[in-house]
Amino acid sequence: MRRPFFSLVVLLSLCVLLLSGHTDSEAKDFVWKIQSTWTAGDFHQVNPKGLVEKIEAMSGGRLKINLLAAGAIVPAFEVLDAVHKGILDGGHAWPGYWYGKHPAATLFGSVPGGPFGMSAEDYLGWLYLGGGKELYNELLQKELKLNVVAFPTFGETPEPLGWFPKALKDVKDFRGLKFRAGGMSAEVFKAMGMSVVTLPGGEIVPAMQRGVIDAGEFSDPSSDMAMGFQDVRKFYHMPGTHQPTGMMEFLINTKKWEELPADLKAIVEYACMAEALHFTLKMLNQNSKDLDTLVTKHGVKVIESPREILTEVLKAWDKVAEKYVKENPFFAKVYESQKKWAQQVVPYRRVGHPPYDLAADYYWGTINPYKVIKP
Repeated sequence: MRRPFFSLVVLLSLCVLLLSGHTDSEAKDFVWKIQSTWTAGDFHQVNPKGLVEKIEAMSGGRLKINLLAAGAIVPAFEVLDAVHKGILDGGHAWPGYWYGKHPAATLFGSVPGGPFGMSAEDYLGWLYLGGGKELYNELLQKELKLNVVAFPTFGETPEPLGWFPKALKDVKDFRGLKFRAGGMSAEVFKAMGMSVVTLPGGEIVPAMQRGVIDAGEFSDPSSDMAMGFQDVRKFYHMPGTHQPTGMMEFLINTKKWEELPADLKAIVEYACMAEALHFTLKMLNQNSKDLDTLVTKHGVKVIESPREILTEVLKAWDKVAEKYVKENPFFAKVYESQKKWAQQVVPYRRVGHPPYDLAADYYWGTINPYKVIKP
């Protein structure tokens, strides 16, 4: 009698498993340990924090992620290698940091001029609809031979030109300074005839204090304020054309990614897309508030960047890009892909969208909350 009963139990158990529709991997919980390239106080750390919250909520807690700030396990610039080696399950970073590994990394992290006039929205379109995301994974997995899967988590918005000891009138004023820049932007500014120093974000303000550099750029008003730029320089030139677009990234060790069932993979992918939009809105909200704080509480003077300087940056970038297009086939492949997408969407935006400053000037032209000084 016991054998039929045992058989019935087995049969019922199989039915429950079939009806539940869950495989072992689907029923399993996962815990990841990831580290970002951002300090705990940097506003960019809000991006991976928001992503982690979305993934855990959407997965019902089946995928838990322990997020650590820069330096907790490895130095910031070693995050990509640590994810590849499995020291970290994942990481959050900026592709421009990998420019030393491959010049094409800059086309995903810091792209002067858009490129080709693209806005942050246009650039996200290229990533999601124009093949950009796939090209970035091709760069990591085939060109660099890394065990890493990557997803965009933010389409970067334009960065200021930088912090200066005095207001700039023209390109001559700009060229005479020892200037901090990162990634491919450093090469672009060098092509303009500048003396350029590359430093990690946390070393820029101390270098200004010691007189090692005269001026420099880092990120956006919120991140710059957190770094303390306002304590050593008071002239803040905006906007810049050296980094109007780009992305931030969620890096995942390939083995850890392949362990996930299909539904959790989908959750991670769509959580990244949701956070890309969400953080863009957070960035606009926070930057507008923090720029006001810089002006009203720290005496920072916001200077409109001379158009001559902004145009010279684009000219210098064209020369640098042309050099890499000739030297590196994969750089050329990505650059051509971006150009093809821009050729489709940028002319339409120029024709179909009213100039941003038209309605902005109509409603707010007489108001100058940041006390912007024109050159």
